[in-house]
Amino acid sequence: MNHSKAIAALLLLPLALPVAGAETGQPDPLLEPIVVTATLGPKTAGESLSSVTVLDETTIREQNPAEFQDLLRGQPGISVVGNGSFGKSTSVYTRGTTNDSTLFLVDGVRLRSATSGGAAWQYFPAELVERVEIVRGPRSALYGADAVGGVIQAFTLDPKQGNRGWVEAGAGNFDTQKVAAGAGASAGNTRFSLSGLHKETDGAPVVEGGEDKGFRNTAGVGRIVHELASGGEASVVLMQTEGNTEYDSGNIDFLMRTLGLRLDTPVSEQWHSSVQFAESRDEMENFTSFGNSVFNTRTRSARWDNTLTFDVHELVLGAELLTDEVSGTTDFVETSRTNSALFSQLRLNFGPTDLMLSLRGDDNEAFGKQETGGIALGHSFDRSHRVRVSYGTAFRAPTFNDLYYPLEVYDFGGSYSGNPDLQPEESGTVELGISGNYASWFWDAAVYQMDVDNLIALRTDDTGAMAPENVDEARIRGAELSAGFDRAGWRGQAALTLTDPRDQATDNRLRRRSAQSVRLDLDKTINTWSFGGSVVAEGYRYDDAANTKRLPGYGTLDLRAGWRFADDWSGRLTVANVLDKAYATAERFDGARYIAAGRTAMLTVRYDIQ
Repeated sequence: MNHSKAIAALLLLPLALPVAGAETGQPDPLLEPIVVTATLGPKTAGESLSSVTVLDETTIREQNPAEFQDLLRGQPGISVVGNGSFGKSTSVYTRGTTNDSTLFLVDGVRLRSATSGGAAWQYFPAELVERVEIVRGPRSALYGADAVGGVIQAFTLDPKQGNRGWVEAGAGNFDTQKVAAGAGASAGNTRFSLSGLHKETDGAPVVEGGEDKGFRNTAGVGRIVHELASGGEASVVLMQTEGNTEYDSGNIDFLMRTLGLRLDTPVSEQWHSSVQFAESRDEMENFTSFGNSVFNTRTRSARWDNTLTFDVHELVLGAELLTDEVSGTTDFVETSRTNSALFSQLRLNFGPTDLMLSLRGDDNEAFGKQETGGIALGHSFDRSHRVRVSYGTAFRAPTFNDLYYPLEVYDFGGSYSGNPDLQPEESGTVELGISGNYASWFWDAAVYQMDVDNLIALRTDDTGAMAPENVDEARIRGAELSAGFDRAGWRGQAALTLTDPRDQATDNRLRRRSAQSVRLDLDKTINTWSFGGSVVAEGYRYDDAANTKRLPGYGTLDLRAGWRFADDWSGRLTVANVLDKAYATAERFDGARYIAAGRTAMLTVRYDIQ
């Protein structure tokens, strides 16, 4: 079945489900998760008029992932590409867009490298996360640059009332060990929490026939929250992760940090105001036999959101100021840039129908002004079935490497330099979605088309001189179907993604994108025991723009089991890639394939302090 027919079939299938799937005699539908990333405020997934996937604390604890990207792999619209396992370079492609077209937020703070672009997903600790929201589709009208494919936001641990702390230790093959702990306390209207993690492993080979390459990571999260008498709250959240990862030609010392200071307060019954000051750091020191290099990014931001409510309608007005600073061993032509923005979002409710309008203007000293916007319309047929349609624009900002990298001449011939005349990539996306939500299960389907202009691509002239240029256009079409249920101790999720990302000039598939993926998660709780498993499969992809280097598709099976063997004590065994499948999602420059680790097992024991 070709992609057009498959996408049409995927959309038509759910249209029949409202009749076939309605649960008579059970009028109350399953409670939808509350999300904040899609609309700048708490809304149900349906009210957000977006394609949203929420990974809650129960899901994360059950799956006990070895790395943060393992949570994302195979989720609707998401494809993960890695240069090996255990802290090795990882890219996350949302709806066929590039890694730096997915915005990554940690507790509301933007985290990425301004030099290479995109987030270092491989260093972020999954053990310190209690919730993940994945919003697919353009969000530049709310967040500015880089939210082209979507936004992924991780929320770090915040101890629950009555739980004073926890301690966890684990060990697995590849000589992997980890220890983690957390504690929380309160005094009056103020609560405090601190969580930490240390893990290290000898690792696995990065390429076929290579030696094991290790990884070490130490991370922590600190939080102070004070509830105000006015009903608002003031908070400070600090997250830091640092360590070392090895690869074939050297090793990298890394540090990532986010710091957010936030004040949420009601000004009146109709006016709620929120102010956030934040700083993030992405620092890397690369040690090789050819020499050492340092690339550091510091991003500072100030953001002011104002939410005005008028009966059932809502207006958000805000402003943001963001400054990127880079430093290191590379002598960039420019080492900082500032972006200022004004944005607004209007949500109107007319009974079963919702209308949402958003508009933002950015002014960047590197590439000038950029306007983005969106419109979304949703309609509920009844308490269980909703349809949505939307159109939105977005842009990806060129990185410091794209714009300002100094001329570098190579010994083997050729050269590379940045292009200060680059303009941002721009996109427009139209989407149609429909969903059903019943007493114990739900489903959601969406089809979309994204047109991207001014794609930044590397061009080489006759002398071998390389520089990025705005030359390409792309069209990405896709469909996503997800479903889940929670009943009688069973929890399940399923996701099917079809993507057709094409270079308009050559009609070739975009590099490293898979056209199909599927993910199945199933867990069962029996008294003090829990059992579960996950299947993730992706189709083939090409490692080059010419579509000559084909990497086969793959499928993996993960299994897990947990046991609460005493009061406040629990153990968990996870085995990833049970069938020891050998697969690769990327190639090295010399043609060697980056391989994922084989079968990986981890046994953990946890004690909760009540």
